[in-house]
Amino acid sequence: MSGPALRLALEIDGDGDGAHPAAWRRAAHSPDQLLSPRRVARVAAAAENAGFTLLTLDDGALPPGSGPDVVGRIGAVERAAFIAASTSVVGIAPVVPLTYAEPFHVSSQLASLDHISVGRAGWVVSEEARPEAASVWGRPLVDGTAARARESRDGVEVVRELWDSWEDDAVIRSVATSRYLDRDRLHYVDFTGDTYTVKGPAIVPRPPQGQLVVLGSPERVPADQLDVAFVEGRDLAAVTASASAAGTPRTFAEVEVALDTAHATAEERVEDLEQHGTWSDRGRLRHIGSAAGLAALLGELRGVVDGVRLHPLVLDEDLPEVSRLVLPHLFERRDAVRPLAGASLRTHLGLDRPANRYAVAAAAQEDVR
Repeated sequence: MSGPALRLALEIDGDGDGAHPAAWRRAAHSPDQLLSPRRVARVAAAAENAGFTLLTLDDGALPPGSGPDVVGRIGAVERAAFIAASTSVVGIAPVVPLTYAEPFHVSSQLASLDHISVGRAGWVVSEEARPEAASVWGRPLVDGTAARARESRDGVEVVRELWDSWEDDAVIRSVATSRYLDRDRLHYVDFTGDTYTVKGPAIVPRPPQGQLVVLGSPERVPADQLDVAFVEGRDLAAVTASASAAGTPRTFAEVEVALDTAHATAEERVEDLEQHGTWSDRGRLRHIGSAAGLAALLGELRGVVDGVRLHPLVLDEDLPEVSRLVLPHLFERRDAVRPLAGASLRTHLGLDRPANRYAVAAAAQEDVR
């Protein structure tokens, strides 16, 4: 199908070994190396060299399950900062739920990440749906879909306003005049929501991208607050319908992947891991088979969505196959494109750098005068 070339994203799950809860059993490293810096850097470098535009990193206050395969995780923002310092091209988007987190702190963390990465940061908005998360945060339970959606909606609005609370030229750094900030270009957000208020301004200058790329599900976050919607569907028709209804500037299809390798077929690999846990059906496209079949599937998605996010069964087994046999084919056929060095994540995704809302309002007032 014709259409703009796809951008490719890769999910690095919370435990870092793959989409299957027992993926660690087929990993190419010993279990005690899972959370090591070398492991994180190796996966990020492999994805960047392969030509992925974006890495996403799952997170949450609780471990990703309650079975014997759960070992632990390092916070997504902390991992993202490490990856930002050890890469130069690929975008990095950690998952940061807003159900209990303070939006002011989230804003500062993510703005700092964009500065560290020189404009390559994004943010995957999610929820803390499990009741146990409330006690971990020491906060009252946010109960129900509507209440969690409210916290996400208000939180995203606050974070976006805080990113704009410093205008682009607020920082002066003039040694000669001893002026380092222009106070007239710092703004109070004065947000009042249903459950909290935020005054502002932020404590971190405006991010290099102006606004980080905000990604998430339009079922959980209003579409007008998202730059990229992750859309699901078990077949091409369902993905097409979801993408058409998303109402966001960009859409990425969720695709779970298990590929044939030199040592085992995809079906054999899945069957082996299913003895230890279940690969839950989350209503996404799922490809279990050859690399050629995956390349064909992604080619069909061109023109339906703007990008895809791959969820490999086992990173150490599937990422090399994707890098060696799938991505080169897509690039050769121009079904997908590599990111360019020196460009921001917004540029890679074809998103304009937004104007500062307070600067725009001030300019409008001047025009009235």
